[in-house]
Amino acid sequence: MRIVVAEDLYLLRDGMVRLVEAYGHEVVATAATGPETLDALLTWRPDVAVVDVRMPPTQSDEGLQAALHARRAVPGLPVLILSQHVEQLYARELLADGAGGIGYFLKESVFDGEQFVDALERVAAGGTAMDPAVIGALVSSAPSNRRLDRLTGRELEVLGLMAEGLSNQAIAQRLFLSDSAIGKYTTSMFGKLGLTDDENGNRRVLAVLAYLNKP
Repeated sequence: MRIVVAEDLYLLRDGMVRLVEAYGHEVVATAATGPETLDALLTWRPDVAVVDVRMPPTQSDEGLQAALHARRAVPGLPVLILSQHVEQLYARELLADGAGGIGYFLKESVFDGEQFVDALERVAAGGTAMDPAVIGALVSSAPSNRRLDRLTGRELEVLGLMAEGLSNQAIAQRLFLSDSAIGKYTTSMFGKLGLTDDENGNRRVLAVLAYLNKP
């Protein structure tokens, strides 16, 4: 994969570069400020970008704003946000275009290189990779979703794990159920959410977006 790493702290930025390169991926550009991030994203149009939220010059939300601007210019540009904070408003804005290719992790939740690179690869493939803490914050503050009200408790549990980016097999292992049982839950869930086989786009991504963002 071709990756852009946007992080203002040198040691963390350099560490991420070394990490993804150790897994065989190429870092095509790095950025340490909001303007540098936007320029790198639009110039390189990477397979995926890792972007911090708070970056110079003001240390507010320059990184996240750069990601939003880049995805408006290049719809579906894959971005994994890496932050110390859950910025609910901007996270929802990133999810709102329905294009997928979005991840949001808290720095404290990244425990090893394999987990991090796996999340990058899922986002690059157009999926989602959401930190459970971010999911919890978004869902708790979301308005009522009548489509989601149709789901059973187990279906909502499966959907929440799907939002983390887990495959059906991984969800089955997490819930101590069979793969076929998870397949039945997801089929039922897609039907209740109105996501049919001929739906344009990835049904898993669309279901996750309904769970995280849609009123």
